[in-house]
Amino acid sequence: MKLIIRILLSALAVIILANILPGVGVDSYTTAIIVAIVLGLLNFIVKPILVILTLPITILTLGLFLLIINALIILLADRFVSGFTVDSIWWALLFSLLLTFLESIFFSFLKEDKNS
Repeated sequence: MKLIIRILLSALAVIILANILPGVGVDSYTTAIIVAIVLGLLNFIVKPILVILTLPITILTLGLFLLIINALIILLADRFVSGFTVDSIWWALLFSLLLTFLESIFFSFLKEDKNS
């Protein structure tokens, strides 16, 4: 059940950011849910491979290259999901940063209180 709620919260974050950022577009709520699922799968499957392959440059840039990897994952999702558009890598980078921020706020509401 928590997985479904996390996907829906991610989709909500995608919709909010698509309405705020002019370089990002989502056609419908269904597309936003598909984007959330595809991003989750890409982060689970493709991102670890990219991190390992680019480890030297990531170390050289003190981890800042991970931001570029996140932007590339967003652009890859743009290719896979019709109805989801990102104009450039700069919009993908900003979208990635804001999506991470919004998701962390939304997911903090899901954490159970450890005192009860």
